[in-house]
Amino acid sequence: MPSTVEQLSPSRVKLTVEIPFADLKPHLDKAYREIAQQVSIPGFRKGKIPNLVIDQRFGRGMVLQEAINAALPAAFEAAVTEANINPLGEPEVEVTKLEDGDLVEFTAEIDVRPEFTVPDFSTLKATVDAKRPVAEDVDERIQLLQQRFATSTGVDRPAADGDQLTLNLLGTRDGEPLPDATAEGVTYVLGSGGMIEGLDEAVTGLSAGEEAEFASTLVGGPLEGEPADIKVTVTKVAEQKLPEVDDEFAQLISEFDTVEEMRADLTKRVEELVASEQVASGRDKVLEALVEATDFEVPERVAAAEVAARKEQITQQLQGAGLTLEDYLERAEEEADTPEAFWADVEASTLRSLKAQLILDKVADDAAVGVEQADLSELLVRKAAQNGTSPEQEASHMMEHNHVGAWMQEIRRNKALAQIVAKATVTDADGNVVDLVGVEAPVVDSE
Repeated sequence: MPSTVEQLSPSRVKLTVEIPFADLKPHLDKAYREIAQQVSIPGFRKGKIPNLVIDQRFGRGMVLQEAINAALPAAFEAAVTEANINPLGEPEVEVTKLEDGDLVEFTAEIDVRPEFTVPDFSTLKATVDAKRPVAEDVDERIQLLQQRFATSTGVDRPAADGDQLTLNLLGTRDGEPLPDATAEGVTYVLGSGGMIEGLDEAVTGLSAGEEAEFASTLVGGPLEGEPADIKVTVTKVAEQKLPEVDDEFAQLISEFDTVEEMRADLTKRVEELVASEQVASGRDKVLEALVEATDFEVPERVAAAEVAARKEQITQQLQGAGLTLEDYLERAEEEADTPEAFWADVEASTLRSLKAQLILDKVADDAAVGVEQADLSELLVRKAAQNGTSPEQEASHMMEHNHVGAWMQEIRRNKALAQIVAKATVTDADGNVVDLVGVEAPVVDSE
């Protein structure tokens, strides 16, 4: 299947491909068979209509078009392989010659990965934060476990910090009830915050059966951010008693017999998490350094399509959450404080990500990185652990949503990045060398 390639720019080529009619014939035969099965012509049984009759009734051109459309993908893939290019995006295809019985010629313009040189990985340097002490994290986990197994006893006294209250809430505006700001039997731990601004101050010192009124701003729901007058009634005050952190507690909440063993295990788990977070940060910063040190331009059309897709995704997410971009910027910890600045940041980050992907793909290609079944199985296990599902569910999701190619590409890129970081130099803020090899970083979903 003869083909030629013309370099239109550093990142765009034009393929000219010829398909001999000998290669087109199987597709022509199939097109005739399908048409014969789909139409009814008096005097002929369905599926037994001669090709000549189909040409007379529907035109030879229609059959040729069906056959050419079926033959184009394989012909394009063969030309790409022959030209040894890395296509990006979808090709612009045009049939330029059709000589019935002889050949079909088509052209395909396509953006390709530009040629570029990656720096020596050993020259890459990055700095990450030093590992934080884990003692406070361990204490917090133990406190959460204590709260989970706490007992509550109703008391006849004013509510104090740490008490578990049962509340009825009535929200109004200008004297009119707000159904979305009204609830009964709400359980709330005094001092925990996060429910309604001003609630803690209003109920502190109240006993069961007492009530208070205060003005606030609603949090969550369709009236989020709206002002309202809140009437709160305390129906029950319960004192929480946390279990003692002793060997009996350790045996209750873990497989260990002593507090020391339980704490040692929690400490190990938190240390592994902190190390994993440091590794993830180190890999990100090494990749940032690699992108900064690699000089090439992302193809304009590919970049524009990727940015547009990212903007559409964000817009849909905001709409799903019932937020405008302005609302989001008011609440989120974004550096951008205007929609224009936010979209500029999105475009810049999208282009950096796309450039990083192209670099990792080249590194993977140059190193002939492959994907084994064990690699895919490991990814499914890791995604299942992250998403609280099973590997089988993740595999079904992968097949149902046609993620096989994307997830295999994710594996290749991760393998390529592992080769890069193994040669880079990463130190923490204290000047200590950080080993990024052998520690699992958190799984990042590529969907």
